[in-house]
Amino acid sequence: MVTREEVEAAYSRTAGWVRRTPLAEAGEHQGPGGLWFKLEYMQHTGSFKARGAFNRLLTARENGELDPEVGVVVASGGNAGLANAYAAAKLGVPATVFVPQSAPANKVHKLYAVGARVIQGGAEYAEAYAAAVAFAGEKGAVYCHAYDQPEIVAGAGGVGLELLDGLPDVDTILVAVGGGGLMGGIAAATEGRAHVVGVEPETVPTLHTALTQGEPVDVPVSGIAADSLGARRVGEIGFGVAKRTGVQSVLVSDDAIIDARRKLWEGHRILVEHGAAAAYAALLTGVYAPRDGETVAVVLCGANTDPAHI
Repeated sequence: MVTREEVEAAYSRTAGWVRRTPLAEAGEHQGPGGLWFKLEYMQHTGSFKARGAFNRLLTARENGELDPEVGVVVASGGNAGLANAYAAAKLGVPATVFVPQSAPANKVHKLYAVGARVIQGGAEYAEAYAAAVAFAGEKGAVYCHAYDQPEIVAGAGGVGLELLDGLPDVDTILVAVGGGGLMGGIAAATEGRAHVVGVEPETVPTLHTALTQGEPVDVPVSGIAADSLGARRVGEIGFGVAKRTGVQSVLVSDDAIIDARRKLWEGHRILVEHGAAAAYAALLTGVYAPRDGETVAVVLCGANTDPAHI
């Protein structure tokens, strides 16, 4: 289970390696409290994943687990692989990334660009995950889970610490959920200070289903945001933090996600991937309706997308 203290330690460890991303007032009428965007898509490699990647690798190096000849391995449809490959390059160690055949071409191209060894195969993330775990066992590489390791979740929680620092009166934080690492980190960082709402596509309801069933379970993976929110089940760590802190779960349709992404561009000149737009879709559709005077922050967590398709 990840705590605020672990998030604070991760934030200190990764200082100088990751960016403090901007917090911008949306300029939209949402009552006296207002609406704010946490622009985490401006993080290194275009997503929040760099925070957990650096925390995982720096911790492994501190513990003497990081072999400079073998490096790290990760399974990822894109963002986590890119973040870990980038972190590995900065630390001067090799990175091997297993990706499913469905991984977007723009993300795979970026993996090659940062010097990663890319192995592509299998229909979805679960198959890439199995191959990466086997590789770690055979080669002795440090395995970096895309979302369900304490160092990964704690690192991602830095987003929550920055939100509290920049917007201490924030009442509610809306964040997209795939595997739940970012949601879990933010909920741990802001426990007792802010209400966290996890927003998922109707087509990949990992957290919603886990909360209903009382434990993480597999769900079918499909839809417009499957490339970034396409985990088959929510992580044990994120789920545990969600239960402990009372994270609320809401669902949005693919059409709502597409509309939210378009409106972020048209109204704010913010270009994000579909997964990141899911959090904003919760407000536009009213599945989350702020009360009068509520201060709301929407985490826009990734921008690894094709700008030709708005």
